[in-house]
Amino acid sequence: MRTADLGRLERFYVDVLGMATRKRDDTRGTVWLDAGQAVLMLERAAATEPPVQQGANELLAFAVDDLVAWRIRLEGAGVAIEAHTPHTLYFRDPDGRRIAVSNHPLDEST
Repeated sequence: MRTADLGRLERFYVDVLGMATRKRDDTRGTVWLDAGQAVLMLERAAATEPPVQQGANELLAFAVDDLVAWRIRLEGAGVAIEAHTPHTLYFRDPDGRRIAVSNHPLDEST
């Protein structure tokens, strides 16, 4: 994900969502975050790039176990929960991207 403020976005994903920084390359303006079985790569955007489209509904969702604990964690960090379902909390990262944490079953029968 590209961002005008790499430090702010990294702090959000590390401090609020609990990801660990795996690698940082300040020369290239990149940060790799541990997202479980995936890597979330953050890159410094060029000054000429448009910002994230506000209100867009593209979604990046992370699987979690305890939705109640995540609600408490997000609210404690001052993150507004934009919407919710019985299995998912939806919110925005500092750049306005739609993010979710979800405990929705992932098996074929649901």
